[in-house]
Amino acid sequence: MSSVAVAVVDAETPGNVGTIARSMKNFGLDELLLIDPPELPRESEAYGYAGQAREDVLPEAREISFDELVTEYHTVGCTAITNEDGSKHVRYPFVTPRDLADDLAGLDADTAIVFGRERVGLTNDEIERLDQVCSIPASEEYPVLNLGQAATIVLYELRSLTVEDTQLPDPTHDRAAQPEIEGLHEQFAGFLDAIDHPEEKRAKTRRLFQRLIGRAHPTGRETTTLRGLFRQASQRLSDEE
Repeated sequence: MSSVAVAVVDAETPGNVGTIARSMKNFGLDELLLIDPPELPRESEAYGYAGQAREDVLPEAREISFDELVTEYHTVGCTAITNEDGSKHVRYPFVTPRDLADDLAGLDADTAIVFGRERVGLTNDEIERLDQVCSIPASEEYPVLNLGQAATIVLYELRSLTVEDTQLPDPTHDRAAQPEIEGLHEQFAGFLDAIDHPEEKRAKTRRLFQRLIGRAHPTGRETTTLRGLFRQASQRLSDEE
């Protein structure tokens, strides 16, 4: 897909802008668009709240008009208030942040995620001019999040589109080869023999162990270690007889 920008409409305080800039930096975005922003001098709280985004995202932010925003970008407005009846409310239909990532994945257009004012958000007239609406599922009793919270949640869910690598290690691992897994099951069967597990229970216990290993998908090293432990235990029991 094309690039993802973040637009902030009429931010009430410099700190709000800095907080959103920091969330952008966290999740791999760097294009910040400001509509009617407050003054953002270097000594303002915007730079204090921005973290490392003070070095690039914040100083390189571009001020544009709302008309320019809706003309240049595919726009997604973020709001806490929605309605289930499309005939009665301009905020319908809406997507959640999790669904939005899939929605935008194949879109060949520059996109802007649009956040409104801290207290009142985006107006109905503004939302009516945007292409999509995104809303974060929250408590019906108090669904309104502050700008920093909303930006962090939405941009986190878009990370599959914006972040290639993270600080986390690769969560995948190589499963042991099937002959190694079968060897583990044989070693476990030998262990059951060594401890003189009741004959009538051995088949059921082996099936239980097989299901456990099937869910675990152990690596080659894990399989070898388990086989070694069962072998040593069986040998020690044999020596004690």
